[in-house]
Amino acid sequence: MTVMFSLSAALMVAFLLTGILRRYALRTDLMDIPNDRSSHEVPTPRGGGVAIVVVSLVGLVGLGLSAAMPITALLALGLGGAVVAGIGWLDDHRDVPARWRLLVHLVAAAWVVVLARGAPPLALPGVSWEWGWFGAVVLVLFIGWMLNLYNFMDGIDGIAGVEAITVAGPAAAMLWWLGALEWASVAALMASATLGFLAWNWPPAKIFMGDAGSGFIGFMLAALAVLTWADAGLSIWAWLILLGVFIVDATITLVRRAVRGEKFYEAHRSHAYQHASRYYNRHLPVTIAIGVINLLWLTPLAFTAAYLPEWGIVLLLLAWTPLLLGCLRYRAGLPD
Repeated sequence: MTVMFSLSAALMVAFLLTGILRRYALRTDLMDIPNDRSSHEVPTPRGGGVAIVVVSLVGLVGLGLSAAMPITALLALGLGGAVVAGIGWLDDHRDVPARWRLLVHLVAAAWVVVLARGAPPLALPGVSWEWGWFGAVVLVLFIGWMLNLYNFMDGIDGIAGVEAITVAGPAAAMLWWLGALEWASVAALMASATLGFLAWNWPPAKIFMGDAGSGFIGFMLAALAVLTWADAGLSIWAWLILLGVFIVDATITLVRRAVRGEKFYEAHRSHAYQHASRYYNRHLPVTIAIGVINLLWLTPLAFTAAYLPEWGIVLLLLAWTPLLLGCLRYRAGLPD
């Protein structure tokens, strides 16, 4: 009962705070103005994701004070998430050079990996690979890529919120199943706070998430993947499967743009989900489709990977293959 009350409170506070942030954005002219690289047509307030940041960080402090979370986990998620959100907030208000944002992102990622005590052994068919310092470097890059790709993928109404809820929600269920109730509470907190924001961001969006929110969510999901793998035994394969839609689309798009010599870090609208939204002339079908894919296709495979981690790489290939084909179908990384 206490858990349900806390999650309901997180949802309601995030909802109310998003409304306050919307009024602030309108008053201060913090608007996202459409251009030829946008997927929207009318000026829209941005920065609503700060509500997710505030509710999540306050919730983390509450879990720490109640001794429900180890102090190292609180420091990894709370301090790292606050730094990532802070640089995103600055970028929302004034452009921060990409190199400085990337530096902050990688420092926050390294902070998490250090507190996780490096990379846990990687389960593969018939072997457990102790990958040492190489694995630690891979995890730092993974967290850095996740928080940036989440920003790249936050380009149509509702998509980032639906992704966060349909990843964090199933992850909370898997962690509860594994007996890691404190970690399940963190994942559920993320889902609840995002749901409060999503009520305002549902197509047609009344406010956008902004870099502070998208970077924070990307960081938190990636950091949770590393920390729960190290502390709760939830296989990284399960997390990679759950995050497949965003990872596959963003990665294929980046590779294709880089091969053509484009500045892949600049704003564009060549992701598969952006092509799909123009094909259907609406954001809603694409946003709903991502939620359905996550819940009905990726979640069962992620649960299987959590139960059979040594077969995780096989399940990952099975899970990602249709996503890859879908991205090719919707011309990920190719111009209009």
